[in-house]
Amino acid sequence: MDTTFENPAQILVIDDNHGEVQELRVALTESGEPYELSVLQDGEAALRFVADHRSGLRQPEPCVIVLDLNLPKHDALAVLAAIRSEPALSHIKVLVVSTLAVPETQALLREMGGLYRERPRDFPGLLAMAVQLLALCNKRRPTRVYANKALTARKSSLHKQGRPASCRTDSQSRR
Repeated sequence: MDTTFENPAQILVIDDNHGEVQELRVALTESGEPYELSVLQDGEAALRFVADHRSGLRQPEPCVIVLDLNLPKHDALAVLAAIRSEPALSHIKVLVVSTLAVPETQALLREMGGLYRERPRDFPGLLAMAVQLLALCNKRRPTRVYANKALTARKSSLHKQGRPASCRTDSQSRR
């Protein structure tokens, strides 16, 4: 499903940090693709969301869920388990984010069907995460995000010429 202005990406963020949610919203807007962002602020609200889907009370479903690992009231492991056990939601990609996850927790999240990503600490990282989220909604591979627009234009030009971006001409390799 490609997102359009008539059919924007439905993204659910479950995170208690309002500032980080706002930063993600800015990065999603900067990406230029249409989206709608819904926010739940704790694990209890997330479990109600799952129960509402079970009973058929909630529509539309998100195309991707961003889940903070360290939520109040119920942690991400409990929320992810509930999402995976609900047939109406089990197919949705869940990206768990944190700055503190130990490798064992990351492995457990993956075993449970979640994707793990370290929480970005700067805007280029947030923009890359936004592109990843939108790509998950569009079921395509995310494009790389380049902070330098000149480099982006150069890589686009090479791509149009049918050459990989890392390919150099003989004159370039002699420099």
